[in-house]
Amino acid sequence: MASTLPPSRPELVCPAGTPAALKSAVDAGADCVYVGFRDETNARNFPGLNFNRKELAEGIAYAHDKGAKVLVAINTFPRAGQPELWHQAVADAARLKADAAILADIGLIDHAARHHPELRLHLSVQAAASNPEAIAFYAERFGVKRVVLPRVLTVQEISAINARIAPVETEVFVFGGLCVMAEGRCALSSYVTGQSPNMNGVCSPAGEVRYTETAQGVTSELSGFTINKFAANEPAGYPTLCKGRFIARDKASYLFEEPTSLNTLAILPDLIKAGVTAFKIEGRQRGRAYVAAVVQAFRAGVDAVMAGRPLPEIDLDRITEGGKQTTGAYEKAWR
Repeated sequence: MASTLPPSRPELVCPAGTPAALKSAVDAGADCVYVGFRDETNARNFPGLNFNRKELAEGIAYAHDKGAKVLVAINTFPRAGQPELWHQAVADAARLKADAAILADIGLIDHAARHHPELRLHLSVQAAASNPEAIAFYAERFGVKRVVLPRVLTVQEISAINARIAPVETEVFVFGGLCVMAEGRCALSSYVTGQSPNMNGVCSPAGEVRYTETAQGVTSELSGFTINKFAANEPAGYPTLCKGRFIARDKASYLFEEPTSLNTLAILPDLIKAGVTAFKIEGRQRGRAYVAAVVQAFRAGVDAVMAGRPLPEIDLDRITEGGKQTTGAYEKAWR
């Protein structure tokens, strides 16, 4: 028998790559903020980003004082035989009273469940659990409370999953960069730079990036490989290999993925009806102005839907990648 209860208000889970961004997200209306430690235990391990232990303690105190939660992403995969750094990250997240840890590696999840039973566990998108059986395994074996679903499912598929996995919660991405390469577990950046996104936490690390200006425009390189050539009047994007233009059959085009941002504002009512627990905004490497603008937009959108009002007209073109937006796989028009 179908439930007649109204949909629950989803949490707005927002990125914070710095203490300043954390405060901006909380002040703009985030229900939760997700962060990482300043090392390779998180998948956004870039210079100038993330938190040391003191900063995280202060950030958690600030968020809790405002009624918000803090989730710690420990979502890379430990080196074989050297898990100490990851074990310490889990221990510190528990010690500092984080509201949850977001984990991807099954061995680390097992360690956290056995050694820190008081710490709430969320399953990272990098674990790629996309069906009820996989989700049930993590929930029953390790006590995982929430799973971040890969960006390959339709709204109808998400609704079907939610109907079978309760009380396990689901979290879906609603805005930001898309990653078609197995949700950050690809080998493209590793092949070119020798540094792995899912182990070292860096995709296209800044130290390997070069821009060269010519009379024709700007050339972007990653570790000596040309990734893109931009015309003189064309914005020069960051040289991420999957978003490079390559020549095939004598035509230069984006072979893997176009620089386009996910934006689901228009389908928030459908995602809420599908039973999604939390809406996740991507962008821990982005500045506080980006964070504030996107959080405010989605706060207004969620509040409007829950109040039965029409969705507000909100233009986010200026902060989307390539100035383009898509609802991605949620509305698989190609099926």
